[in-house]
Amino acid sequence: MKKFAVIFAAILVLSAISGCGTDEKSVQNNSEAISETNIKSGGEVTFTDSAGRTVTVSNPQKTAVFTSSFADIWQLAGGTISFATEDVINDERFSLPDGAVNIGLLDSPSAELLIDGDADFAIISSTAHGGTELAETLEQVGITCALFEVEDFDDYLNVLKICTDITGRRDLYEQNGEAVQKKINEIISEQKNKEQKTVLYLRAFSTGIKAKGGDTMTGKMLADMNCENIADTVPSLLDELSVEEIIERDPDFIFITIMGSDEEKARRSYEDILASNPAWSGLSAVQNGRCIFLPKQYFHNKPNNQWDKAYEILAEIINNE
Repeated sequence: MKKFAVIFAAILVLSAISGCGTDEKSVQNNSEAISETNIKSGGEVTFTDSAGRTVTVSNPQKTAVFTSSFADIWQLAGGTISFATEDVINDERFSLPDGAVNIGLLDSPSAELLIDGDADFAIISSTAHGGTELAETLEQVGITCALFEVEDFDDYLNVLKICTDITGRRDLYEQNGEAVQKKINEIISEQKNKEQKTVLYLRAFSTGIKAKGGDTMTGKMLADMNCENIADTVPSLLDELSVEEIIERDPDFIFITIMGSDEEKARRSYEDILASNPAWSGLSAVQNGRCIFLPKQYFHNKPNNQWDKAYEILAEIINNE
C-alpha cells in the first residue's frame, strides 16, 4: 500500500509539473554551492548539489537522467543510462544501452516507470519547475536524486567532477574537464592582449527577440573574450530593444542565438522585428557581415566537453573581422 501511495503522490506532483516549462530566471546560479565530494571506501560519495542539498550516492546501478545535457555529462563521466526523458532518447548523440526506458517528456516524466524499474539514482535539472518536488517524491521510495544546474563552464566542471567521483573515472575528468579547461584558458589569455570589441548579444525565439547580458552562458563567454556587451552597459535594452539606442552604440558585432525547436520561426522573428527596419541596415555590424547567428549546438545547448570549441569559434569570428 505504501508503494501505491507514493506512486499516487508522484502522479500529483508530476501533474503539477506538466505544462510548465523551464524558467531560466526561477533559480539563481548556485555553482558556488557545489562542494568537493567526499569519497569513502566502498564507493560511497557525498556531495552538495546545485540546490544546496547534501546527497550521498553509493554505486548506482540504474541511473535516470533528465535532459540531454545531463545525459551527455553522465556518459562523459563513464556512467550508464537506464532511464531517460524523451529528449535524450531522440537525441542522436547518445548510444543508449538496450533496454533503456523512455520515461516520457521532460515536463511530464513517469515516476511509475522509475519506481517499477528499480531506479536507484536520478539526475534532475534544478531549474525545471517541479524538479525539487519530484526529487523529494522519488527519494521517498529510495531513489537518490541530484539536482544540478549548468550555466557556464565552471558549472560543467563541478558537475562532471561529481559524476566522475561517483563512477570512479578520474581519467575521464582529466580528459573531458581539465584538458578542455586548459584550452579555454589559453584562448582567453591570448584574447586579453587584443583590442576590446563591443557586441550586442541577442536571443531569438519563435515569438520575439531579446537582448541578453553577461548572466547567460554566451554572455559570459563573450565577457571572457574581452568583449563589452552593450546590453550590460545599457540595461534598458534587456527590457525593450531600442533600435535607436543600438544605432547610437553601433556595436562591432551582433551575435544571435536561436532558442526553441522552431529555428525557422526564430529567424523570422529577427527578420520581422529588426532586419526589416531600414535603420538596422545602417549598423556597421550589418554592413560588414558581422551580424552572426551562432551555431545552436555550442551557444544554446550546453557544449560540455566541446566548450573549448565554442571559445575557438568566438575567437575566430572576433579576430578575423
